[in-house]
Amino acid sequence: MNSSGSFFKQFAWTLSLLLRMTALCMVKHLCQTTRNENRYAKRFFGTLLTQTAQKWLFSPFWILVPDPRKSAVFGLTQPFCTDEKSHTQPKRKAAFGSVGRRIPYRVLHVINQDGESLGNMHRAEALRLMDQQGLKLVLLRENVEPPVYRLMTGQQIHEEQLKRAEKKKASPKPGVVQKELSFSSAIARNDLETKTKQIAQWIEKKHHVKVTIRQAKGSSTDMLELFDQILETVSEKATYLSKPKVAREGVSTCILRHMSDKELKEHQKMEIKKNNTVKKDENEDLKSNELHQ
Repeated sequence: MNSSGSFFKQFAWTLSLLLRMTALCMVKHLCQTTRNENRYAKRFFGTLLTQTAQKWLFSPFWILVPDPRKSAVFGLTQPFCTDEKSHTQPKRKAAFGSVGRRIPYRVLHVINQDGESLGNMHRAEALRLMDQQGLKLVLLRENVEPPVYRLMTGQQIHEEQLKRAEKKKASPKPGVVQKELSFSSAIARNDLETKTKQIAQWIEKKHHVKVTIRQAKGSSTDMLELFDQILETVSEKATYLSKPKVAREGVSTCILRHMSDKELKEHQKMEIKKNNTVKKDENEDLKSNELHQ
């Protein structure tokens, strides 16, 4: 009887040990499987979600993917959509220039090198024209239907970039006041002095001053020299923001601004150097005159 009881006790202990070992092995395998699945899911969905350039078919389902910051936490991704442009990302303004072959629109309105409209066409046709004529496609207007592209040479693109840079430079910055003065090239001396004093007052307040000069009929005054004359009277404080240029026939403009602290120091150094040179020349002339006498 005792031997029978000892046998059952030994059997129960062995069975309990086997069950615990089996449970431990199952837990170990489950943990390993979960880690592998997490790793494979990260690789797959990480690659899938970073391919933003491709077009995805719409999926009405939410997909469970592992949170990259915490392997044990799962997050929900947004459903894919067929929009060619994402509305969730901020829209960056592209610089003016050739778009190469990267055209996201199927139908374009194309303008030729001379500025004439070629009408609407498929992007493949536009690219064919670009290759045939050895030109470059430039996006002019995007927020219209269809978007407007122009065929341009590299020189035309460069010139347009310079124009836009000059226009941006001439436009007043936020918080900067721009004053305007307009007068004829036949302006009287007293009136010109009054205008110049007004410009000096605005420059002192660090305003931008746009000066427009109209060529008077029968006047032979050189407007560029007149601009330089105005600048000379305020040269201790001001410089050109936009150099004198012809705005249209018979009308020229420029924009003056207050010099920065660094520019003022450089200007003062140049003035001191200039004055020293003048004094040196005067002293040499005096010595030369004394010798001749």
